[in-house]
Amino acid sequence: MVYLNFTDLSEEAQNRLLENSKKDVERKFGDAIRKYVKENYTCFETMIEEEALRNLYSYKYVFNI
Repeated sequence: MVYLNFTDLSEEAQNRLLENSKKDVERKFGDAIRKYVKENYTCFETMIEEEALRNLYSYKYVFNI
């Protein structure tokens, strides 16, 4: 069995996974992030992107080759 890192995927696949992760993070933690952004005067989109990148590494990937 071969395990591939996220960086081994095509750019299109990486973008699709990142978008899915952003939606997942916003669904799970959107209210908490909005509260943090409001209190600390930061950018919501930047926070979502950073959390989405962290969230990607919590996924379990399986590749059939």
